[in-house]
Amino acid sequence: MKRCRYQCLLGLLFVLAGVHSSKAEIKLPAIFGNHMVLQQKTEAPVWGKATPKKVVRLTTSWNRKSYSAIADQNGKWLIKVATPPAGGPYSISISDGKETVLNDVLIGEVWICSGQSNMQMTMKGYPNEPVLGSNEAIATSTNNNIRLFTVDRDKSLVRAEDFRGEWLECLPGNVADFSAVAYFFGKMIQNTINVPVGLVCSSYGGTRIEPWISEDGFGEYDWIKMPEKSTKDDYSIQTPTVLFNAMIAPMVGFAFRGCLWYQGESNWKEPGRYEQLMPGLVKNWRKQWGIGDFPFYYVQIAPFGYVSPFEQESPPVPLSALLREAQFKASAVIPNSGMASLLDIGEKRSIHPPRKKEVGERLAFLALAGTYGFKGIEYSGPVLKEMTIEGQLVKLTFNHAEKGLTTFGKELDNFSVAGENKQFFPAKAFITGKGITLFAPQVEKPVAVRYAFDDFVTGTLYNTNGLPASSFRTDNW
Repeated sequence: MKRCRYQCLLGLLFVLAGVHSSKAEIKLPAIFGNHMVLQQKTEAPVWGKATPKKVVRLTTSWNRKSYSAIADQNGKWLIKVATPPAGGPYSISISDGKETVLNDVLIGEVWICSGQSNMQMTMKGYPNEPVLGSNEAIATSTNNNIRLFTVDRDKSLVRAEDFRGEWLECLPGNVADFSAVAYFFGKMIQNTINVPVGLVCSSYGGTRIEPWISEDGFGEYDWIKMPEKSTKDDYSIQTPTVLFNAMIAPMVGFAFRGCLWYQGESNWKEPGRYEQLMPGLVKNWRKQWGIGDFPFYYVQIAPFGYVSPFEQESPPVPLSALLREAQFKASAVIPNSGMASLLDIGEKRSIHPPRKKEVGERLAFLALAGTYGFKGIEYSGPVLKEMTIEGQLVKLTFNHAEKGLTTFGKELDNFSVAGENKQFFPAKAFITGKGITLFAPQVEKPVAVRYAFDDFVTGTLYNTNGLPASSFRTDNW
């Protein structure tokens, strides 16, 4: 009997020891793991959970330096580690009694990539919607200096502490399931600056901009109604703040270089509000991180046949062109930002243009010129500088056209001219030594010009660097 009681007591002690051991084990958010990339030359926060009130010790292999912090009453702790110039692989050891080791850690450049379906679109494409050249790109993608992290899609009415996802090596099987835009961006950045690059893709197809902004970012938008907190799962992914809570908040504080954004299609009917929300999102995220005006580069939505001819108003209102205009205007008011135009690669019957390589590389041009300081790289298509009128002729000059303009052999079209009656007519346009000259025979006294200001067009105006002009207008009608 005594022997039985002794064995039971011993078993209980083993169970309690196991419980204590499990409590002692360090718990890290998904954003910290094997194969991760930490931002170089910074004080990178690392955080997690441990046994409450226990001392957490962290050691980095690149300098053998040890750090410590005391977990609070809820077990939470945070330690900032000094990261060296790019390199690796390294390891990070973390312990509060039971050691956790992160292996194959690289130090380099980290970019967060977010938005809706065109950012989410993987190299494999969508059903019946391919990514051009993806098979070759996947086959040649093995690169130990690029690492990939995809945040699982989710929503939450309250701010989440973690999300699901893991750092993966850049291998064909992993690249096939990763964002095509983010991959092509990362590949050009890595090839050019020759350091490790970490890409974190947090995107959700079909979503508006409002779900991606945190609750404290809506103060100046009186038309936004915040959701009531509830345990029910009967709310939409379009509910304000629910994607920020689930897919951005868990990595707020994670050290990174900059953000990429590809979204706007789901807000195409509300260009006026989007013009305010776009800078608001950037301001909101920068406030959340508290590290200043980090680089923010984004994609102007591509032309698409949003409205069928049977649904159009008369005269038609080019709402998606107005959305593109809103995105263009935002680049002038958002510090340390830039916009990539896709006016030449839209598809009338597919909202997901297949030429994702151009998208990623145009974002990379922005980063290489604006963030990494490379000279000689053009990052923008032609931007209207000045309009002058000489009789029936309208003359336009452009910035970001150092060596002039071109159509690469195509006809220069999509221009229209209006007089004081606000009625636009198609215009004949010609590239000259100084810019573009155009006229419309029906307009004797022109006052306004528009270029490609429709829902669906195929842009033909480029600078000699091969970057397309955005649609634009000189009126505010």
